[in-house]
Formats: sequence, C-alpha cells, structure tokens
Amino acid sequence: MFKRQYIPILVTVGLFILLFIAGSFRYTGFFSTQVLFNLLIDNSFLLIVGVGMTFVILTGGIDLSVGSVVALTTMLSASLIQHQGWPPIIVIPIVLAVGIAFGWAMGAIIHYFNIQPFIVTLAGMFLARGLCYVISINTITIDNSFYTNMAQTKIKIPGGSYISISVIIAVVVVLLAIYMAHYTRFGRNTYAIGGNEQSSLLMGLPVGRTKMMIYAFSGFCSALGGVVFTFYMLSGYGLHAVGLELDAIAAVVIGGTLLTGGIGYVVGTFFGVMIQGVIQTIINFEGTLSSWWTKIVIGMLLFLFIVLQRVLGGRASTRNMK
Repeated sequence: MFKRQYIPILVTVGLFILLFIAGSFRYTGFFSTQVLFNLLIDNSFLLIVGVGMTFVILTGGIDLSVGSVVALTTMLSASLIQHQGWPPIIVIPIVLAVGIAFGWAMGAIIHYFNIQPFIVTLAGMFLARGLCYVISINTITIDNSFYTNMAQTKIKIPGGSYISISVIIAVVVVLLAIYMAHYTRFGRNTYAIGGNEQSSLLMGLPVGRTKMMIYAFSGFCSALGGVVFTFYMLSGYGLHAVGLELDAIAAVVIGGTLLTGGIGYVVGTFFGVMIQGVIQTIINFEGTLSSWWTKIVIGMLLFLFIVLQRVLGGRASTRNMK
C-alpha cells in the first residue's frame, strides 16, 4: 500500500500519536492543546538544529559540532551584549554569520581533503566548545530588554493556549526546509548525493558546492538554535547544549531518515523531536521517574528504528538482486 521509504515516517507519526493518547488516558490534564504546544516551546531550539542535521544526514554525513556551536552562539551573544554593550540587531546577524562560516569551513575540508565528516565535525565540536571557554569560563547572564521580552512574550492562541516566539521561528524554519528539500534544485541535489555520490558526479551535479552549502546550512541552523536557546536560558555558558548533537541525530533517525543517506523527510524530524518531548512530558507527569529515563527510552527507540532501516534496506537489496 505504501512505498517502502514511507514506512519509517509512518511508524514515527503513529508512535507519537500512541504516546500522546497513552499519556492522555493515564494523566489528568495531559490531553490539552497547551501540553501539545509546550512540546514545541521546550524543544524549539532542538527542532531548528534537527532540521540542519536532517540535510547533513540525507547526504550520508554527520555533524557532531551542532551542540558546541549552540553553546558558542550563547557565549558570543552574551559577551557582546553584556560586556561590549552591542545591540541585539547587530549581535544576532554576527552570530548567525559565524555559524554559517563555521559550517562552510567544515564542508570545504570534508570535500576538498576527502576526510570523513565524523572526524572533521568532531574537531569542529572541540574547537567551538573550546572557544566558549576562551570567551569566559563562567556563566554570563543576559538582562537585555530585547532578550527578556523575547523570552517572556506569549502569543495567545484561540482556546486559551499560547506559544512563544521561539515556536514561530522553529515552525518557519521547518516550512522553509520542507520547501528547500522538495521544491528546489538544492534539495534535489542533496537527495542525489545521498543516494549515490559517484553517480551525482557523473551526472555533472555540483557535489562539492552542495556539500559546503549543506554544512553551512547546518551551521546556520545551529547558530539560530543557539539564538533561540539564548532566549530560553537568558545566559551564555560553555556547558550549554552538551549532548545536543546526539539528541538531534536521534530525532532525525527516529524521524525516518536513513543514516546512509538518500531517504528522509524534514516532517519526520519534526515528529522525532515531538516524540522526545512527549516522553519527557510523560516522565514529568509521572513524577517518580528520573529524567534519565528519557535517554533510556530514546536509546531503545533509536535501536528499533536503526534495525527497521536495516531490515527494509536489506529486503530492498534482495529484491533488486532478484
């Protein structure tokens, strides 16, 4: 009934619905639009970072630097605003440009020197995290009125619910990414590279330029996620977003994107993030479980989806051989 590549994302959507229904039956007050919106409010920065990671994994690559770039963004923002007195209208474009340049540089090294993305982005992770401590080893609290207003503003939704400005930013990024992935040449090139890079080269596709653009886009999403995270935390700190890269990778894989590249959807990543959020919410409602149970459940789901990808890929290969 369905194409094989749609099965993981259908499982993801079904799992999210099942978890939300289960929570609604078990806990009073769980079934509400505000709980649903809170999933987005609390995970908007992860969703933005996950969008950039989706494009990277679609090419068969990986970006381990995203969490460190988020932390570097918070530190740069806090330092320039609090210590240098720069206005946010200048600081935000600067940190976004830094994220783009950082990602572009890693993409260039990966392409021109033919080095595995794992190694290059691992080095980028250490570099960005180290730069945080060059700026300051302490937390820098932000009391700028623009940032506090962004953190505290609630946008009313019909029915009595509300969302934050960070949610609006995250939804716009998701919609933009869906358009880029499915309706632009850049998106088609991304899928082609993930499907078979050598064939893409033989077809004359700009593989090198596309790769650099993809890692630059991932850097942009990481920096933008860092800006949103700064709104959320109102501080800069070198230990912010530790392990965020693993959460982003988990969201992308649970969302149905193949680790080998070529197949995946931004919408799947959206539901992958929402699944992580609903698991955390269930644990909070339970009240007796440690927050580490979130990691345990996500780990189990990750194993499940990797095995599912392998089984589907193996069957497809067998059928092609026949």
